[in-house]
Amino acid sequence: MNTLFMHCRPGFEGEVCAEISEHAAQLGVAGYAKGKPQSACAEFVCAEAEGAERLMAQLRFAQLIFPRQWARGTYIELPETDRISVLLAHLAELGRGFGSLWLEVLDSNDGKELSTFCRKFEVPLRKALEKAGRLVENPSLPRLLLTFISGRRVFVGVAEANNSALWPMGIPRLKFPREAPSRSTLKLEEAWHQFIPREQWEQRLGDDMTGVDLGASPGGWTYQLVRRGMLVTAIDNGPMAESLMDTGLVQHLMADGFTWQPKQPVDWMVCDIVEKPARTTSLIETWLGEGLCREAVVNLKLPMKQRYAEVRRLLDRMEATFKARKVRVSIACKQLYHDREEVTCHLRRLDIKPR
Repeated sequence: MNTLFMHCRPGFEGEVCAEISEHAAQLGVAGYAKGKPQSACAEFVCAEAEGAERLMAQLRFAQLIFPRQWARGTYIELPETDRISVLLAHLAELGRGFGSLWLEVLDSNDGKELSTFCRKFEVPLRKALEKAGRLVENPSLPRLLLTFISGRRVFVGVAEANNSALWPMGIPRLKFPREAPSRSTLKLEEAWHQFIPREQWEQRLGDDMTGVDLGASPGGWTYQLVRRGMLVTAIDNGPMAESLMDTGLVQHLMADGFTWQPKQPVDWMVCDIVEKPARTTSLIETWLGEGLCREAVVNLKLPMKQRYAEVRRLLDRMEATFKARKVRVSIACKQLYHDREEVTCHLRRLDIKPR
């Protein structure tokens, strides 16, 4: 099981390879990364037998930017009939039990065609694994991740439940609210799930809080703040959805999101402005560095080339800026499922006490 398999957004295989190769080099894990363009996956093949396990043990999945899901394991070929027996024989060689089972496919047209097969195959496979004693409901045991490349080829992978994606393939099943002004609202909803533990929502996303949405029109992200009961200041020269204004929770100011600042600090700042990432980074440094907000979710639009290198450079720059200002800020960054040519950053001032 010396291969680390990773799901990603189609077209970002190179970014996954660059990112995992950098981490492997820093940790002294020898190997090479590969990923076919538009395949929605990439691999890191380790030179040593336990290399993939060592990588996963020393890295936190939540800290990776471009991979949506990961697992260590190997490919096996399946016959057209009696696939379950072949899988059971392979798992018997591993000599371990699993606490959960996820059947996954790639985020591609071929993967979508396989999803129907996986839904039908999961029930008999699950029963066979339970009967063989290979699958028991136990969150402390590793998760068995089967990524079907085709009906006859599968990557049999393993990952710890607390150090892998929150959802199969890293794809959340969020329903678009019909009353939301735009589909971009799903970006911020996914960010809540990704960056804030569910048990902390009432404390950190409470209805007694205030928020600012920079570049708010027509209100997709403002909607998520209002949905949590916050008082929101929406900054944009464009119009806001009347349904949001009718709530009485939104103040719309026609101003430039890059120059406007609140008179009093707010709990949340969110921003999804289409702008060069370096300029947006300066905005983040000002808002967090000067204590204008306690937490923020901001999207960084990506360049056409060297996307991982640029994101890494900007994250390092933010860390250096906050350190120089002697403020404690936690920084997380992820390319979410609802992102496209962008990544989402979550920042939190650790030295500002909650109200």
